[in-house]
Amino acid sequence: MIDSNKTVIYSLSANKELTNEVAKILGVKVSPCNVNHFADGEVLCEPIETVREKDVYIIQSTCNPVTENLMEILVFVDALKRASARKINVVIPYFGYARQDRKAKPRQPITSKLVANLLYTAGVHRVITVELHAAQIQGFFDCLVDELTAIPLLSKYFKNKVTKDTVIVSPDHGGVNRARRIAERLNLPIAIIDKRRVAANVAEVMNIIGDVNGKDCLMIDDMIDTAGSCSAGAKLLKAKGAKTVSIACTHGVFSGPAAERLLDGTFDQIVCTDSIPLPEKMKHPKVKVLSLAPMIASVIDHIENGEAVSLVYDVYND
Repeated sequence: MIDSNKTVIYSLSANKELTNEVAKILGVKVSPCNVNHFADGEVLCEPIETVREKDVYIIQSTCNPVTENLMEILVFVDALKRASARKINVVIPYFGYARQDRKAKPRQPITSKLVANLLYTAGVHRVITVELHAAQIQGFFDCLVDELTAIPLLSKYFKNKVTKDTVIVSPDHGGVNRARRIAERLNLPIAIIDKRRVAANVAEVMNIIGDVNGKDCLMIDDMIDTAGSCSAGAKLLKAKGAKTVSIACTHGVFSGPAAERLLDGTFDQIVCTDSIPLPEKMKHPKVKVLSLAPMIASVIDHIENGEAVSLVYDVYND
């Protein structure tokens, strides 16, 4: 366990319930802070108690409203730095702007690199995040980065729920490695949905690679945003003879028409983590939320006690 006299945990606006659960597991209280949004849009975040020579952990996803949540982190980190915090660690379960990780066409920004620069410039010593959209984003940071994966958590959840007729499905070619990692843990075959993206949030499903006829299909993705591509993929799986279609992801962004598409009867179950608080419109018996709190608490405990972060996955391997 951590020493509450040397280590403090803060929650800003985005992940209050998750932070409370992490603190409860670690046996500490969430330290108080002021988070104010003024009428003109300015943000002021400040700790109430001293942080001098303490290790600080801020838990805040940069989910919707993305820029406001990011700005809260930057302002609060600056306040902590000026208050003489020893080390400032930011736990960002969902790292917004991660999809802007390259120039896909001329004159585009690489915003995830910009965000990494902003965090480092503000004074962040370490970033702890979960399932970056592209692992190479780790290289954008000039501070320490620990990227966690929810694959062991998802695998453990489905371990006793899959059947011999289950097939793990990757929603596109880019997610094959993720699907294969779960398939290997569950000793199941995989299939791939062949698609092409014709515009932002618009994908055209082309074909299915693999046998899904008469199978229980479990789609695995890193995030679900508007659910357009996964909905189209699920309908194609059903058309190809799939008995059931479920989907699991790490980050439930669930923006725009996602709820209507996911809850229209195509999917038998939707599983996500609490990296982003579940919107009211997605609170449904078919939706299961798995908590990242034990994993995040374990990571903080391991860092504070000088132990390997990779050991946090041992509990999911039984």
